[in-house]
Amino acid sequence: MKKGQFESHVLVLVTLGLVAFGLVMVYSATSAPAALAQTDPMSYLKKQGGYALFGVFLMMAASRFDYRRLRLLAPALVLTALAGCLAVLAVGARINGARRWIEIGPATFQPSELAKLALAVWAAAYLSRRPAPRTLRELWRPIGLLLGLFCVLILAEPDLGTAIALVIVLVAVLVASGTPGVTLASASGIAVGLGLLAIWFEPYRRARIFSFLDPWKDPQGAGFQTVQALISLGSGGPFGVGLGHGVAKVNYLPEAHTDMILGVIGEELGLVGVAAVLAAFVVFAWAGLRVALTCKDPFGKRLAVGVVALVCGQAVINLAAVLGLAPLTGIPLPLISYGGSSLVVTLLAVGVLLNIAGGGARATAAVPDRGRGNGGTRRAVARRGGGAATARRARDVRRVAGSHRGSARS
Repeated sequence: MKKGQFESHVLVLVTLGLVAFGLVMVYSATSAPAALAQTDPMSYLKKQGGYALFGVFLMMAASRFDYRRLRLLAPALVLTALAGCLAVLAVGARINGARRWIEIGPATFQPSELAKLALAVWAAAYLSRRPAPRTLRELWRPIGLLLGLFCVLILAEPDLGTAIALVIVLVAVLVASGTPGVTLASASGIAVGLGLLAIWFEPYRRARIFSFLDPWKDPQGAGFQTVQALISLGSGGPFGVGLGHGVAKVNYLPEAHTDMILGVIGEELGLVGVAAVLAAFVVFAWAGLRVALTCKDPFGKRLAVGVVALVCGQAVINLAAVLGLAPLTGIPLPLISYGGSSLVVTLLAVGVLLNIAGGGARATAAVPDRGRGNGGTRRAVARRGGGAATARRARDVRRVAGSHRGSARS
């Protein structure tokens, strides 16, 4: 089996398994409420199934598209994402008090989802050509400025969860590039401080933080979603009440098919179901990081780490929020929660990771990694070049000497 092929197979199996499982759980979470409302119980499943087919098509196409070309497309991707985040504030559809979606015919698109992948590609391309930032001043320009611009636009929607996801993706790429821990810790402290300010000056975010600290203090108000999620998880027990037999999704658990779908999984499939979901993302992270470790191309290495952080970082935040270990941020469970933009962009990112696993692992070792210095590569090339020249000169000397000896004998 070729290098990287095993990891590719694991990534494909885990990804497709999570998508199929997500379709089943989306139908389970939406069919009963739809039937009670006398609407089409298959409505959400049909939409999510269409998004899944389109996303799988993009994943297959991306797995065959040389990821190295993305280095040239990185600026265009960033500009497109910025334009989309600006456009959504002007013409975006307002849903639940937020402007996050642009309606395109019967479909909706969330530009902030594209921003996650665009930032990962741009950061990987930028840091593969330059030394890793070692001070806050080096980190601030242009990496910090671009991240700050994205965060300001996304917080204006408002969407704190996506802003947090952007920070996680960028930090992962910086770690893979060799940025010192002290610099990352200082930058993270500044980001946390700015995040707390954004939370404090927005009443609903402030209410979420206080409800996270003690959700039972206001179980019918700010803490309602967290309390219902914990009740759903607890009522499932080890093996759950059975697929489709849960009751929390019917007028109890808000956003049961999107952000809180893990609560439905916990009630209907129990601890076993939740553990299986967690194990799937652990396996995905293992295979993705193996791809990054075996990739010899500095751009591919950083991009692979960014994609793993994009998928598994969001999964960790969602799992922690539903389990009551972190405040609710509105981040969906990747590949499982209902949402076309999230599903399509995530599958596209997985396709890029698959291409890195196939092509990046076989990249030539002579590609210089400017993030960590390339003096050794240059010296090795010089030694190889010098050795070849010496061998050629020795052969010429022996040939001339042989011709002289032949002339003397004659």
